[in-house]
Amino acid sequence: MIIGVPKEILEQEGRVAAIPETVQEYVALGFEVLVQASAGQAALVEDDAYVAAGARIVADPRELLRAADVILKVKQPWRSEGLDYHEAEAIRDGATLIAFLHPAAPVNHDMVATLAKRNVTAFSMDAIPRISRAQRMDALTSMSTISGYKAMLIAANQFPKFIPMTGTTIGTVKAAKILVVGAGVVGLQAIATAKRLGGTVTAVDTREEARQSAASLGAKVAGFEAPAELVVGPDGRARALPAEWLEKERATLTPLVQECDILILGALVPGEVAPVLVTEAMVAGMKPGSIILDVAVDQGGNCQLTPAGGQIAYRGVSILGLWNIPGSVPVHGSWLYSHNVMHYVKNLFKKGLGTIDLDDEICRESLVTHQGRIVHAGTRKAMGLA
Repeated sequence: MIIGVPKEILEQEGRVAAIPETVQEYVALGFEVLVQASAGQAALVEDDAYVAAGARIVADPRELLRAADVILKVKQPWRSEGLDYHEAEAIRDGATLIAFLHPAAPVNHDMVATLAKRNVTAFSMDAIPRISRAQRMDALTSMSTISGYKAMLIAANQFPKFIPMTGTTIGTVKAAKILVVGAGVVGLQAIATAKRLGGTVTAVDTREEARQSAASLGAKVAGFEAPAELVVGPDGRARALPAEWLEKERATLTPLVQECDILILGALVPGEVAPVLVTEAMVAGMKPGSIILDVAVDQGGNCQLTPAGGQIAYRGVSILGLWNIPGSVPVHGSWLYSHNVMHYVKNLFKKGLGTIDLDDEICRESLVTHQGRIVHAGTRKAMGLA
């Protein structure tokens, strides 16, 4: 079997899905590995290092996508400026794709439909269940660690004021008020980074365990609480709230949003479209110069106005919907992600090369398309197919 590792084409995406260390593992398992020329350049991995690990370098990405039985990517198939094809259309019929697909997000529905039409068996690394056996494969946690840290730095860099309380000969500048909505891995890293920068941090989460974690990092915990059975599933992961409870959460968030200077949004429901927690009216009430960084954008975004993959200004408020924040830390991002994928591949083919174990819970839960059908429950719900 042939593994193909293309160079990522999403704008400012520097990560790569395999590094020489993991290529050696694939070769030892019996795979032939093709790597697109300069795929690891941004992660400081040269083509010669891949060759030394046993890979073959391929210059033409279309040749690689046509030849590979298993394609390892970081981000979802995309059409880049300057290319006359979409990656999803270039993958050969019947191939297997492993990547962050974010299949429930509306921007990716056409891509998912194309994969199904081309009989691609596609697995999404953001849909891996949070069970102990899957910890080494949990790329979402790995990348969320980067996202939370870097999101706060990006927001601070755009903020037109000081973050910490700062004494001057003219007077004292008050510390910036930072609100973090969603105290999962992203939120906790954002809180920790904001505290290091000297901001005053408030955190909101529906889960009691997450609130306790936020408080342990020095954040003030505020806002919304709901019955545990509504907010947490049997696996301990967040659940989508019913519409009436979402309205209650927005009402609770409104005064907190309007008094904050920087808003970091990272409230996600695994495998589903992100809940809209911040409306246009709430943004309109924020102070000019405020920053919203919506880390949930890959799954649609927590803010009603978040631009997918871009940045806008609305009544003096900057709203950022950057798709690939972990891609801005390509060295450690590639190191973490490539090992997550390697462990996933080993589990996927544990019955032998060419035999995908769809009886395995990890494989089954992360399966998006198979045998010409869209099978992922959250994606079917988002596309109106459920």
